[in-house]
Amino acid sequence: MDQRKIMSLGRSSLVVSLPKRWIKLNELERGDFVSLDIQRDRSLVVFPGVKKKKDLRKITLKVDPAEKEDSLVREIIACYLNGYFGITLVSTDIFTVEQQKAVRAIAGILYMGILESDARRIYIQTLVDESKAPVEAAIRRMHIISGSMCHDALESLRNQDSELAKVVFTLDDDVDQLGFFLIRLLRGAVLDPDLSKQLGLEPIDCLDYQTLVHRIEQVADHAAAISKNVILVERDQWFSDPMLEYILNLGSETFDLYNEAVRAFFSGDTASSNDLISRENKLDEKLAACTVGETNPLLACMMCSIRDSLRRIADHAADIAEITLNHSYKPASTLSI
Repeated sequence: MDQRKIMSLGRSSLVVSLPKRWIKLNELERGDFVSLDIQRDRSLVVFPGVKKKKDLRKITLKVDPAEKEDSLVREIIACYLNGYFGITLVSTDIFTVEQQKAVRAIAGILYMGILESDARRIYIQTLVDESKAPVEAAIRRMHIISGSMCHDALESLRNQDSELAKVVFTLDDDVDQLGFFLIRLLRGAVLDPDLSKQLGLEPIDCLDYQTLVHRIEQVADHAAAISKNVILVERDQWFSDPMLEYILNLGSETFDLYNEAVRAFFSGDTASSNDLISRENKLDEKLAACTVGETNPLLACMMCSIRDSLRRIADHAADIAEITLNHSYKPASTLSI
């Protein structure tokens, strides 16, 4: 590492000379401009010339007509999560109808628009200015939707309301949409110091927020799974009143644990988080001890599925409580920029 001594220039100015090799490498001369950028760790980055706006990254994917729709969707999601602004899909022949439908569906979920489209080429582009995205507000929105899903899943279970259960099931797409956007944003902030600065995030914040987003998304998945059970069962088949009340009580306790865990994260409440972890252990014992008690095979399977979803949600609540503890003891930022 090249070390330079700070020298005085006049009464109040301090200067550091630039390495001659760096000057030649960037073809700079006397009178040229350089750009300076202060980093969060107090280091100073020097850019040759006036710093230009970052080029928006684009990528082209070759698509075989025989490629399955789910494989194509996964590739598009991977490109989106890695920060590509535009994605061009080029078919080696022509797109199948199923491929076109899959591209349109995933583009909507990812806040992307189809700007060009024909039989052999589709161009999709993100429509959101990520530098102005409110990360915490979006995570809170995710939690509000998932929390309402949990509440309505219990209500649909209580009343065997298949229509309400269908609404809960479809809301999972809204949570997924926000989840994809936030993961893209957080991954981008880790890789791009400028974006991290604009969003007011430290790299360690991105790790904690990403785990939180995943847990909220998984809770929504399990709430949807509970509702799916209500949709599938016939109206003339249902739990006995004692069994139903037992399930509802466990569900209410589980969902309360989840909501309190998220609230504790945003308030930085470490005492509540420690208490939540202890409560999750006791709740897990209750859920593990919950016997099926049903002779109807369909209802027995349904009971096992609901019990498993509740146990998973309780586990995710404990994970969020642990994230809160870790997040609360992170080192303080050394520089406010």
